[in-house]
Amino acid sequence: MSDVPPHPALAPVLARHPGATPFRFGDGPTLCDALTDLVLSGVKTATCGALRDYPPGDPDRPVVGRRDVACRWDGTPAAVIETIAVTELPFDAVPEAFALAEGEGTFDEWRAGHVAFFTRNGGWSPDMILLCERFRLVERI
Repeated sequence: MSDVPPHPALAPVLARHPGATPFRFGDGPTLCDALTDLVLSGVKTATCGALRDYPPGDPDRPVVGRRDVACRWDGTPAAVIETIAVTELPFDAVPEAFALAEGEGTFDEWRAGHVAFFTRNGGWSPDMILLCERFRLVERI
């Protein structure tokens, strides 16, 4: 999450939401904008990441009750979300309902997109453990 470039519009958002961490969805500007727009539209209410990317004690690991600032690729804040649930599941055990809550198409499209994403970002396997996070939209910015 620390890879978000500084943006002047971020300071007042962080002042309104002490403890919030800025972050970006996805691994590039196109995916980031698409996923952020899904959050803003209310379609995307879940996300997931590889557990391997959150070593023990990592402050970026999702925590129930924490608020975070979803930013555009350039660091412009777009939304504040609050984590409402976090579970650890093997990729192949992610339920269809969770995948659909990510708002990225059908279950098969979710699987294909996430296989591609994880393959680009450290590797994929059917038994890799994911941190599956559900969140609610708190503020549109």
